[in-house]
Amino acid sequence: MGLEIANNRIKNFLRRYSWTVAVGVAVLGVILFIVATCIGRRAVAPDVVDREPPTMYDIPYERYELVEGEIESGVPLGKLFERFGIGAAGTYRIEQAAQGILDLRRVKAGQRYVAMLEPDTLSVDTVARPRLAHFVYEHSQTDYSVISFFGGEPAMGGDSIVVRNGSKPIRVERRHIRATIESSMWMALYEAGLPDALSAELEDIYGWSVDFFALQKGDEFEVIYDQRFIDSVAVSSNGVGQIWGSVFRHGNKDLYALPFIQDGKIAYWDENGNSLKKQFLKAPLNYSRISSRFSNARRHPITRIVRPHHAVDYAAPTGTPVRAVADGTVTRRYWEPGGGNTVWIRHARGYETGYLHLSRFGAGIAVGTRVSQGQTIGYVGSTGQSTGPHLDYRIRVNGKPIDPLKIPQEPGLPIKEANRDEFAVVRAKVMGELAGILPVSERLMRLDSIVVPAGVALDPVNPSAVDTTLNVIDRGR
Repeated sequence: MGLEIANNRIKNFLRRYSWTVAVGVAVLGVILFIVATCIGRRAVAPDVVDREPPTMYDIPYERYELVEGEIESGVPLGKLFERFGIGAAGTYRIEQAAQGILDLRRVKAGQRYVAMLEPDTLSVDTVARPRLAHFVYEHSQTDYSVISFFGGEPAMGGDSIVVRNGSKPIRVERRHIRATIESSMWMALYEAGLPDALSAELEDIYGWSVDFFALQKGDEFEVIYDQRFIDSVAVSSNGVGQIWGSVFRHGNKDLYALPFIQDGKIAYWDENGNSLKKQFLKAPLNYSRISSRFSNARRHPITRIVRPHHAVDYAAPTGTPVRAVADGTVTRRYWEPGGGNTVWIRHARGYETGYLHLSRFGAGIAVGTRVSQGQTIGYVGSTGQSTGPHLDYRIRVNGKPIDPLKIPQEPGLPIKEANRDEFAVVRAKVMGELAGILPVSERLMRLDSIVVPAGVALDPVNPSAVDTTLNVIDRGR
């Protein structure tokens, strides 16, 4: 009786709520399907994805214990290998394996090394000892040698020893930086965390056109250049690659430096195609300050006598290289009580330059020697009558002294007429990138493959007139 009543109640429930039950069953089915699908997907797509192990010196290093250090002065590599369990016989085998690849006797103190250690699974001891698997010696920031040990007795260097040389890959990053000068260009670059080499490169480019000792607070410069990196560290030596363009803003004047190849050489030009290279460098040395200027009546700091000072004094540390400001021939090289070690050079058009108080002369500098612009002819010192290390720099024209800071500059050769169209392409792209209006895809990437598209008008001065349809293509030069 009770069972019959229960069945009747179920029949009445299904008759009254049949539609609701059907919907509920359907929903439950969908939920179960989604759950099953997710479980299936997790089974075929696990959270852990296979990846290539990271490498160091082309070695998957994660499995090793890394020991880093520097080669110690007076400590031969044999002693260093002893610290990693390799005996004298093993060191001898390393020397034999390294012949023609790495001279163990010429490793330099202070250079970095990396030892990669692994547990010695062949040890008969109950406790596995770490054994040397790879030893890396860094010759420089880029070049290195690897000594690898395989199997066998650790003290003997294992069953086999392999020595190879390698180089770390260099990544080049294009940079566009702007800086405002507060005291000097070098300080502005330093405060911006930029490499010292960039200062030297910019001085080489603008050495004929910008007086770096006359820069004013508020002057600005921009430069686009390639910086070389190894891993995430900037290359310390030769780290600055191609400089793609620059502009100095001094007062109300913008002085552009645009790269272009003419007569097979890369040089820099202003926006009108005039060479930045002139007959004379603006200054005969880097990284200094003017301590005394050209004067017809200066009180001598030692004798206290008022007399002409027909020179410009550049205060700089002893040993700072002094450069010839122009091509010429050495006419005099001597020492005398007043000026100390002195060099005079004769140049074209009746010019002659003098360099006094040198600590020593440059290599090969003698009377009759031909020197090139920028060549080191001596080093800053304090010889003769001098209160401190500085360069006394003088210029005469046809025997008459003139102010070196007011020397008339003869213009260099301009862009040749046959190269004008190609130069216009370079100018448009570089000035457009400096102005921040050139698309990345249109950047100048090569200087030996320029072509001028037909029918493209290039404004020689206004970078906003850049036609972004310009393309750099290889013309097979």
